[in-house]
Amino acid sequence: MLYNKTLRPQKELVLCEDGTHTLYSKEFEEPYHSTKDGALHESLQKHVIPSLTLQKHKPKLVILDICFGLGYNTFATLHYIKTSHLQTKVHILSPEFDEALVRSLDTFSFPEAFNSIQKIIKSLSQNLYYEDAQFRIEILLGDARQSIPQITEKIDIVYQDAFSPLHNPLLWTKEHFADISTLCKDDAILTTYSTAAAVRLGLYENDFFIFLHHAHKMRSSTVASMKMLPELEYVDMELKKLRNTEARSMNDRDYLPIL
Repeated sequence: MLYNKTLRPQKELVLCEDGTHTLYSKEFEEPYHSTKDGALHESLQKHVIPSLTLQKHKPKLVILDICFGLGYNTFATLHYIKTSHLQTKVHILSPEFDEALVRSLDTFSFPEAFNSIQKIIKSLSQNLYYEDAQFRIEILLGDARQSIPQITEKIDIVYQDAFSPLHNPLLWTKEHFADISTLCKDDAILTTYSTAAAVRLGLYENDFFIFLHHAHKMRSSTVASMKMLPELEYVDMELKKLRNTEARSMNDRDYLPIL
């Protein structure tokens, strides 16, 4: 069985190397963040900074944060916008099926960097929703594969940050990326920690260009875009396919029968 509701509540607090905390999930047998890269550092360097830098010309952004989890990507986005004194308006949509986790976030040990957004964290934990003049955040409770196709807004940025392809494959398949691609604007950016060939092929087969992202004190990650980005290191997927003829994208049919 791919998901295990019995194990879902079983989590352990883990200290990351950047001094921030994350959780270890017994259900998925891995932490919510890289303990080496650090929860806050990873969110900022792999997702928030590259995507907001590439989309800095836009006064309003719609962000799809997959999945909400501890909320680090969403909260790091707000933190970065506030500390950088940006006027960007942001609407964040974030699927999450672990309601109990979201409800517990007002008591989680977040870094001091999030002190200024405690009101937002509390509102989300209580209401699964927050809105003010600059920020609108909606947690879409339930299975991401069901909630994502129901989104009607066009997306500027996608944080593809689910548990790993090994442990949560249905959020890394070609079909999952097809659902995302349908929602994307023609200049949308997708960020992910994964550099796996199967993941990149799934994105490439859905019309994303693939790029390698480098960040300070951080392992390389992937940026995908619906258009060419001359400022980033391009990954030629046709050449990759020639060099690795056995490489394949992940497909729903390989995992759905076990549900």
